[in-house]
Amino acid sequence: MATTGTSPDAFADGASAGRPDDSGAGEPSSVTPQTLPRVARSWFDREVLLVARDLLGAVVRTESPEGPVAVRLTEVEAYRGADDPASHAFRGRSARNEQMFRASGHLYVYRHLGLHHCVNVVTGRTGEASAVLLRAGEVVEGQDLAWRRRAGAGSVYSQTDLAQGPARLAVALGLDIRANGADLVLPPGHAPVSLGLASAVGIEPARGTVGAVSTGPRVGVGRDGSDPHLFPWRLWLDGEPTVTRYRAGFR
Repeated sequence: MATTGTSPDAFADGASAGRPDDSGAGEPSSVTPQTLPRVARSWFDREVLLVARDLLGAVVRTESPEGPVAVRLTEVEAYRGADDPASHAFRGRSARNEQMFRASGHLYVYRHLGLHHCVNVVTGRTGEASAVLLRAGEVVEGQDLAWRRRAGAGSVYSQTDLAQGPARLAVALGLDIRANGADLVLPPGHAPVSLGLASAVGIEPARGTVGAVSTGPRVGVGRDGSDPHLFPWRLWLDGEPTVTRYRAGFR
């Protein structure tokens, strides 16, 4: 949840001209609640960088009257509470960041620059205020619904960019400020958002086996929190077309 972690150009202006034919891409197999077994609170209670790494390849799934959408995470960023200059919690507790100080496993959703929403998973001990920003992923269920949502918010050109960037990911999943505080530890089907770990879901990546996990400075973070040696806290899966490009912070 960087203060400058996503740029205003995360959405292109204008409406989509329609969905092109992505050669060979068809609708993936459905992800059911049964493939998303409950994740214990203790899994989220760990240090933020450990949780961030283990979230890569995990699947986030939402249910709504429109239908389900599931995203396999390919890129995340870690923000570590009071000792991280880029964290919303760096200057203490506030009405905006209250969810960061709750028990781990809850969502912290905020509106960035008044333009779009960013979705974070709270980690660590209660009061620690660490969280992982969900930056990008591959839509593995509900592609048509994700496409319609994205087209309603701006231009969309391919399946690759359906959830490429935190704002796009939030739109594709249908998540906004109303999901702030949602509990990922509730059993699937009892909450609008579910999380399944990569080892349990069995979803194949779009391009076969992906490479190792890479790390680097966080996108859009400036000043003290941008030091690539102190804060290489952006993590992504090598070889994934959905991973975003790095942009340095502007403030």
